[in-house]
Amino acid sequence: MNNKKILSFVLGMFLLVILVLPVAASAQVNANDLGIYYGTYTGLGTKDVRQTIGTIIKTAMGLLGIVAVVIILIGGFEWMTAGGNEEKTKDAKKRIMYGVIGLAIILTAYAIAQFIVTSLVNATV
Repeated sequence: MNNKKILSFVLGMFLLVILVLPVAASAQVNANDLGIYYGTYTGLGTKDVRQTIGTIIKTAMGLLGIVAVVIILIGGFEWMTAGGNEEKTKDAKKRIMYGVIGLAIILTAYAIAQFIVTSLVNATV
């Protein structure tokens, strides 16, 4: 009895794959069926999602760049106000070095993200 259930299940799946799926796959789907233009009807933005994500990434990288520059400026201020103290000067130099390394990483990440987003937008247009 258990074999009959398995056999009927396998036969049902076979018929589903053979009969139903090709019909569903051949159906014509347009942009209205996918809800792509829904933003237009509701008054929301009509900008492409990929471009919106790219704008968010650019903004985040810009803010991180500002933070890195502020860290470098704080390090410079600490160095100027160290008053000849070797330990404070060493800490200020480390802070400046870490800020420059962070800025380099942020700029590299920005360039990579810009390349990827531009490639994705241009490849699917």
